[in-house]
Amino acid sequence: TVGALDSIVRQGKALYVGISNYSATQTAEALKLFKELGTPCLIHQARYSMFDRWVEDGLLDVVGDAGVGLIAFSPLEQGMLTNRYLYGIPASSRAADDKSYLQAERVKEMLPQIQSLAKIAETRGQTLAQMALAWLLKDERVTSVLIGASSPEQLRENVQSLENLAFSEAEQAHIQNVIGE
Repeated sequence: TVGALDSIVRQGKALYVGISNYSATQTAEALKLFKELGTPCLIHQARYSMFDRWVEDGLLDVVGDAGVGLIAFSPLEQGMLTNRYLYGIPASSRAADDKSYLQAERVKEMLPQIQSLAKIAETRGQTLAQMALAWLLKDERVTSVLIGASSPEQLRENVQSLENLAFSEAEQAHIQNVIGE
């Protein structure tokens, strides 16, 4: 993969490259190879949310030390980290579709955490989605988040997360208590 991406840059088809979903060890090795080849790797795209935190097991440190940004995809966990499922599973939702990645049982299982997080967000003057995005963006190693807004209203709501990226120690502790370590 590194060789193929290097070839694309050498052919002038790209100025720099990015990788996606590599483990911390794989990322460190890939970044070492890119450096040896002189190919700039600027971004690592990884699934990351309050409910999917695998990147915290070393990957954030690897990209941070290398000066590579992390762009989080599925930061709202397929809509679970929004107000959409606070009161059940709407018939028109992803979780109501048997063929969807997001299964109704998973939403039901996570509902107590979702509701607790929504209460924390409310005390911060944010929606759950805004707080979930802010929680990721507070880490300077997270360069951006990929959101799947399906309406201009959702996009406006999500952008407002940038207005409050700071979390008090008490808020952080409360969130950690809800989502676990």
